[in-house]
Amino acid sequence: MTTQSGRTADDTTAIATLISRYLRALDERDFDEAGEWARPFHTDDVEALFPVGRTRGHRAVTRQTEQALRRFARTHHLSTDVLTDTDPATGRATAAWNTLMTHIHHDPARGVFTVGGRCRAELVHTEPEGWRFRRMSIEAVWTTGEPPVLP
Repeated sequence: MTTQSGRTADDTTAIATLISRYLRALDERDFDEAGEWARPFHTDDVEALFPVGRTRGHRAVTRQTEQALRRFARTHHLSTDVLTDTDPATGRATAAWNTLMTHIHHDPARGVFTVGGRCRAELVHTEPEGWRFRRMSIEAVWTTGEPPVLP
């Protein structure tokens, strides 16, 4: 089914599901040495622009993500208002969503660090895997609490 803007409902649902699965994977932290936990989410040449820095390539983005998350005892990522624009003919899409990222410090005295942000992504449709992030970015709009100590 194609909508008036040329998007298909299946593509929109698949991209929103990819975002939700990715955020859940971040919080579950089922990391492995080879970074295969992240393989279903992005392309080999993925580029990420996160508040902790810009990185390119599957392994480098995966490593940076794991390092950022390990600064905290637990995390809880939520997404909402996912907007997509897909082009089934080219297999490319863009997505934008709001996110609430809650981080619990290892030291309970430091409390909770929370970020409200806007995320954007460029995606490509791969065969047979489906949609994958090609470029991802997070813009921190507001924060509360103590941020992590960066190296």
